[in-house]
Parts: sequence; structure tokens; C-alpha cells
Amino acid sequence: RSQLGLLSRLGFDSPRIAWRGEGYHDMNWGSVPLEQSFADWTWSRAPTSDGAHVTYDTLRADGSRNSFALRFDGTGEVMRQAIPPLRPLPRGFWRMSRQAHSDSVAALVATLEDAPFYARSLVRAEIGGEPVTAFHENLSLRKFANPVIQAMLPFRMPRRG
Repeated sequence: RSQLGLLSRLGFDSPRIAWRGEGYHDMNWGSVPLEQSFADWTWSRAPTSDGAHVTYDTLRADGSRNSFALRFDGTGEVMRQAIPPLRPLPRGFWRMSRQAHSDSVAALVATLEDAPFYARSLVRAEIGGEPVTAFHENLSLRKFANPVIQAMLPFRMPRRG
């Protein structure tokens, strides 16, 4: 594992499976549920010719915004970048709003997850003049906090023990 969280090979003994390719690992932590701190966020990670480009665009529950872009080079060095403009993407079945950061037009390649409060997609974009395909997420914690959505969670996203 590198400093970037990129994995070249991952193997497990039980079940006996292995995986090779690129990956990214992140996490969220805090002392309150996410929906108490955030209203919405957009996140993406795009492999580039010399590393990776990551964008975050968060709208906090108090209405303030935090947006930034990071470039990771092949050695793991992190540099702040100017964040590209947000570009609209088509809505999915649940009418979840989606947008992605791109220097030019962004295009939806595939929808990987389409939920009432969350959309995970592959997006074609341009970062610093380079065409990229980004792993991308939009999350609406306003929708997530809705009692109707909360009642749907055991059926839409059942927990397995």
C-alpha cells in the first residue's frame, strides 16, 4: 500500500480471492451523525497520467461551503490545485442531483449506485487539460435524514451480519 491508498494487489485467505488494480480508501469520522454536520457533498477521484486528482465539494448544515482539489503524484506528494467548475450530470431514477468537477463538459459513463440520497458513478471529465474517467459520488444528507428515506433503508440497503 502506498501513501495514496493505492493498491496494486490485494489478497484474502478466506474467502480465497485476489484483486489487482487501482483502489482508493478513505473514511469519515466524528462524534455526531453526518447529517447533523453536512447537507450535501460531491467527491471524485480520477487517475491521471502521473498520479491522481481528488475533488471535494461540501455544503455544511449551517450553509457554509468547503471546496478543494488535490493532486497526488506518483510518489505520494500532495499538492492543492484550483478546483475545476461544477458541471451538471443527468439525474438517475431517484432524481438525485449529480454534478462533477471538470475543466470542460462532464459526461456520465455509468451509474454504479442510484439511491434516493446517494449516487455513485463513473464520469468522463477533463482535469488540467487531461481527459480522465473519475470515480464519483454525490450524497444528499438532507434526503438521507428524511423519515421516509430512513424507513426505506432496511429494504433498499439491508444489513447483513
